[in-house]
Amino acid sequence: MSLDKSLVSKQRLVRHRNVLSRSERISVLEEDERWEEGNSLFGLPKVKNMKAKRRSKSAEKKEKEEAAAAAAEAAEAAEGAEAAETGEKEEP
Repeated sequence: MSLDKSLVSKQRLVRHRNVLSRSERISVLEEDERWEEGNSLFGLPKVKNMKAKRRSKSAEKKEKEEAAAAAAEAAEAAEGAEAAETGEKEEP
């Protein structure tokens, strides 16, 4: 048996909206520290609503590879610094 179209999960109901309700605008202004208690509820400044894009798995994989490469370079540089301090020379 299939589900009726009106019975959608909460996750599908969440989407990017250009127009925010007054309470949502106030909460965004509070996060940006642009709202003070006692301000008028009318004539609120415009608020830009940007929905964060989801990161792709390939971008995350590239970041991990770059981080691993940077860690390897740092470890190599640390070994070179230790050898220089002790007076040892590396042989090719």
